[in-house]
Amino acid sequence: MSRAHEVLRVPVITEKSTHLKENQRTLAFKVARDANKQEIKEAVERIFKVKVQSVRTAAFHGKVRRQGRFSGRRPDWKKAYVTLREGEKMIEFSEAT
Repeated sequence: MSRAHEVLRVPVITEKSTHLKENQRTLAFKVARDANKQEIKEAVERIFKVKVQSVRTAAFHGKVRRQGRFSGRRPDWKKAYVTLREGEKMIEFSEAT
């Protein structure tokens, strides 16, 4: 497995990401926390064979969750919004049922 497959974890499929995909040619991915914008751009271009116009990232802190008297913490994670260049074919994801 190459670094490109380690950088991109999973696509984020929500109402907001679907709206961005249809109207602004922007895809959302859950990415490795140590990945920078250049690595994300290269990974998307290599895996999906498209040209990327820009990459925006957002870091999220894991939530504290409780079960009874025991408390735990979800891991921190990072999301990337990838905008494709004009004229590029949009990537289609299938949802697992």
